[in-house]
Amino acid sequence: MGKLSLCALLFLCSLAIADAQSASNVRATSHSYNPEQHGWDLNAVGAYCSTWDANKPLAWRRKYGWTAFCGPVGPRGQAACGKCLRVTNSGTGAQVTVRIVDQCSNGGLDLDASVFRQLVGRGNSQNQLIVNYQFVNCGD
Repeated sequence: MGKLSLCALLFLCSLAIADAQSASNVRATSHSYNPEQHGWDLNAVGAYCSTWDANKPLAWRRKYGWTAFCGPVGPRGQAACGKCLRVTNSGTGAQVTVRIVDQCSNGGLDLDASVFRQLVGRGNSQNQLIVNYQFVNCGD
């Protein structure tokens, strides 16, 4: 195998490992980013990732619900910005894909309130959930 082929193989393996990052039984709370009320403006909500992602196209900023990320597995700081997670309510199986726009300190996820409601369902007044997450390709 040539050096170029080996480099390509290692690169593809590193992508597979990055996409395979996941964690189970993680605490998720609700956070009021209200992106639609703020024109999907990362600066307006004071999101950590605004330094790098505030000038992304509107379609990119509104494609997925927003979350702050401080989970036990995955990149931190700027390296997490813009990445997507598939979040699953471990109790109901409800799933949603979210984009990381911020960081947090609760050891899990701070999901935008609209995303949180999608996972909880109607009529449930929980303030936190236990979820599983997996890093996924955002497709953009």
